[in-house]
Amino acid sequence: MFNFKKSFSYNSPLNLLIGKKSNNESIYIPEKSLYQNILVTGSIGSGKTASALYPFTRQLINFNSCDFNSKLGMLVLDVKGNYYSKIVEFAIASNRLDDLIIIELNGKYKYNPLHKPKLSASVLANRLKQILLLFSPNNSESYWLDTAEHVLEAFITICRFYNSGYVSFYEFHKLISTKEYFYSKFSLIREEFLNSNISTSDFYNLSCAINYLENEFFSLDERTYAILKSEISRMTNVFISDLSVKNTFCPSVDEINFYGFDDVIKSGKIVILNMNISKYKNLSKIIAAYLKLDFQTDILNQLALGDVYRSMAFISDEYQEYVTASDADFFSQSRESKCINIVATQSYTSLLNTINNQNSVRVIIQNLINKLWYRCDDVFTIEDIQKQIGKEDKLKISRSYSENGKFNNYNFISKDIVSKNTNFSESVNSYTQNDFIYDYNFFTQNLETFSCLAFLSDGFKILKPQKLRMLPYFIK
Repeated sequence: MFNFKKSFSYNSPLNLLIGKKSNNESIYIPEKSLYQNILVTGSIGSGKTASALYPFTRQLINFNSCDFNSKLGMLVLDVKGNYYSKIVEFAIASNRLDDLIIIELNGKYKYNPLHKPKLSASVLANRLKQILLLFSPNNSESYWLDTAEHVLEAFITICRFYNSGYVSFYEFHKLISTKEYFYSKFSLIREEFLNSNISTSDFYNLSCAINYLENEFFSLDERTYAILKSEISRMTNVFISDLSVKNTFCPSVDEINFYGFDDVIKSGKIVILNMNISKYKNLSKIIAAYLKLDFQTDILNQLALGDVYRSMAFISDEYQEYVTASDADFFSQSRESKCINIVATQSYTSLLNTINNQNSVRVIIQNLINKLWYRCDDVFTIEDIQKQIGKEDKLKISRSYSENGKFNNYNFISKDIVSKNTNFSESVNSYTQNDFIYDYNFFTQNLETFSCLAFLSDGFKILKPQKLRMLPYFIK
């Protein structure tokens, strides 16, 4: 099931061309294996984007591109700002330009990450907590994180009540930053109480939110209150400090034209985040994290509804910039939803630097079954790979030489010792030693650019690791 030659054509089976073996045999992995996800790692300049991410993306975009019912929908996160142009190029070649939904500043689409009427305030608050962790990965104090989550949940509940269920980062920022603005909304809340028949559930949730903010949050000592306010405002301030950001991601409810991934799944659209992280660091992280969480929620909701409509793909280059601990849960469950996750990162350590939790990193890695390891210098990554592949008995040979001579005389002319009746002997000793199949030098020195060690599945079992020559996108 591993080595067969296929091509993507109308209504063809879903098989992904990975690379070629030393004998020029093409290596494909089948659909069942693709749903077990792909992890690509490699140092900068090793060729992972050009020979893995781009070719894989092109194949998936082209797969059954003329068939509405079976073409793939996607979410692609562009970190460096150059992936976007390649997606457009591939979409044009596959006649899928109309399928592109480009999330960018001052673009065609307006998207409010907080406008999720079907999600509870607690779920939205937990998402915001994950964003805060992206900003401060070394913050492991549960008090600050838990308190911030409670504060966010309370403000979301209140904002939804007086603002006809609509929440935006712009409104959120005003509530967080100014007590006076918060209390000014009490008059609106009183009018709602008097003029509408509020449900018991809404009354309870609203009362809890108001009591928490008044009796706990606003009653904190000045230092603690200032720290919490500062941390939350660092996130919300991103959306009010630039007019184009506010207009794109805090639109009025009537201006929103991208609501999430429900329609993307049904119609096979391709969503791209075109936001260079070097230029829009915090904004890019927030929007990418929200798009990813929206995507994951809607993908898994298909299982709950009992209707997996079409195969989908999530692709992220420089994945370490957008990784969250919750990805582990999604990767472990997305197979049944027919979702292909392809992520690339420089090393396992780069993921650890973002999440700051080694156990979470290991769970993410183990749920990305197919692995392509390009040249790497990171000790943590190499050691983990060596342990995963295992050891084998290797034949070792040692040689020793000895020389015996009699009647040794010193030659004053040549200044050498001259011996008579000299004997030479050589002994050869062979033994086996249990050692890693691939040593450290293999990963640092033996993997050329555009080559990798492939650890692949055929959907049923793991196949023997082998070195592959990858196929850069610019080679036809």
